[in-house]
Amino acid sequence: MRNLPLAAVALAVLLLVGGPNPAAAAGAETWALADLYPDADTWETAFARLGTEIPALGDCRGRLGTSAQVLAGCLGRMNAVYRDLLRLFTYAYLVRDTDLRDSAANERFARAQSLYTSYGEVTSFVAPELVALGADKLEPWLAATPALAEHDFFLRETLRKGAHTLSPREEQLLAAAAEPLNAAAEAYQILTNAELPWPNVTLASGETVRLSPSLYTRYRAEGSRADRKAVFDAFFGVYRSYGETLATTLAGQIKASTFRARARGFDSNLDQALDGDDIPRAVYETLVREVNAELPTLHRYLRLHGRMLGIADLHYYDIYPSAVTDPRRYDVAASARLLRAATAPLGPEYAELLDHALAQRWMHVRPAEGKRSGAYMMGSAYDVHPYLLLNHNDDFESLTTFAHEWGHAMHSLLANRAQPFAKAAYPTFLAEIASIANEVLLYDHLRRTAATPREELFYLFEELQGLRGTFFRQTQFAEFELAAHREIERGGALSGARLDGLYGDLLKRYLGDAEGVVKIDDAYAVEWAYVPHFYTEFYVYQYATSLAAAYRLMETVLAGGAAEREAYLGILRAGGSRAPYGLLREAGIDLADAEVYRAVIRRCNRLMDRIEALLAEHPELARAG
Repeated sequence: MRNLPLAAVALAVLLLVGGPNPAAAAGAETWALADLYPDADTWETAFARLGTEIPALGDCRGRLGTSAQVLAGCLGRMNAVYRDLLRLFTYAYLVRDTDLRDSAANERFARAQSLYTSYGEVTSFVAPELVALGADKLEPWLAATPALAEHDFFLRETLRKGAHTLSPREEQLLAAAAEPLNAAAEAYQILTNAELPWPNVTLASGETVRLSPSLYTRYRAEGSRADRKAVFDAFFGVYRSYGETLATTLAGQIKASTFRARARGFDSNLDQALDGDDIPRAVYETLVREVNAELPTLHRYLRLHGRMLGIADLHYYDIYPSAVTDPRRYDVAASARLLRAATAPLGPEYAELLDHALAQRWMHVRPAEGKRSGAYMMGSAYDVHPYLLLNHNDDFESLTTFAHEWGHAMHSLLANRAQPFAKAAYPTFLAEIASIANEVLLYDHLRRTAATPREELFYLFEELQGLRGTFFRQTQFAEFELAAHREIERGGALSGARLDGLYGDLLKRYLGDAEGVVKIDDAYAVEWAYVPHFYTEFYVYQYATSLAAAYRLMETVLAGGAAEREAYLGILRAGGSRAPYGLLREAGIDLADAEVYRAVIRRCNRLMDRIEALLAEHPELARAG
């Protein structure tokens, strides 16, 4: 799920065995929210019921240590209410995101958010009471009480976090503060998706387009260099006009994170974020160190990209167009067919589940005025199914995004099938592995089935572009995020100019401005304001770590057999039943080990070696571009 506003909501943050027609999914391009509630009135009834059931959970306060049976009963009640609450929240979230200008939808979402906060406040006594009980009492209860089995990971994780668990009253206050502490993120979402005055740009073709965030991602890849520069100048000019407001929202989000971290006794916001899923700090540090050491590999790719475009002086607005043109369009039906073929190595269970999913109305497909930009999968409604928000433009990026988001959806479906509700929601640290694995399989399938050297060259460059965006760029984002958080943590301020400086310096270093690889115009340093992931603290580094894990896991799947496939699917089925770092280590993936990241670099260089071999064999391809 990409950028869910309340981090505690479950991350849940598609094609054909036996005959379902992908055109059936393509024909219904809006989702069926009636699967959640038949209508808004039914939602209102559920809201009123939960408004009564949530306060009643306070009956368990002070009683968790009475007996194992009482504890199991209370946790069961809480899970049942939380399950219904997530369904309620999902409906309000999805309705709002289809049109962020809709006042009624915004009000409904705000009410759902308040109810969610209320749940956290009412149940805030749980962690302090469990920590007070301690392992000496809880472990015998777990061993002797089957009704506690589905809560075992939760109970042990709560004890692990005991050093940063506050008193019952302090936990209640922090829970009550969740909604106001999220206000900066909500303001950012409304401002950037519904209220900023997006500019019109007239292209060389004579077409005039309005550059909403969704359409910016399409037109930044225009073939005309003058058009690309015009798109960049106009789009980022809007962010620059609102730079101080957007700096205030980002600083507000970081201040909220700093408040929570200090309240819980963490040394930093990063430590607080890593502790949530028990991730060693060495993972973050090793990723950043290794990527910085291998920036020459990124620069090699960018020079190849410029060579194919015939541009000796690459600028930032030149990095998005395809190095090799592809006139094909990828509508939803085509995207579905390709994904189904690509994921065949994952076996019959995956294929059958995918078939069923694609035949349903689970997607909201097309860009629209007021609709949230980007893409995400929302899988929090355990008793229903995942929902996918797309902004599908029928281009190759839309195809890879389609594969990515359906990887998330399949992860949720497999976890929900294998785990009870209490253990189904997988942690952020695992969330991007299944989505990126789908992309890896897609690229592999497309290269293997390429009809011509030119087509193969297109896929090679597109995979490298994906590696640039997910491995190198997300690590660059992670460095920026850490620098911005440290500025606030040490008592500094984040003005628009300060954020431009932090971001611009990193952008220039990563893309080789000083080495003459890519020229970064200072006007584009405001790009920090375009990235919504900075409002979900320390999420972005996990794209890069997940990419490294996904590439390694798919390498074993494609080279192995049923055992390797089942080992990968076992990670997805595990949901939130295990600590994620340890789960991956058992599968041979240690994300604190530099070798995992060096393997990605080696793959980048192998892809570029193949490009250079193809260009040597077919020099006309370089001229064709």
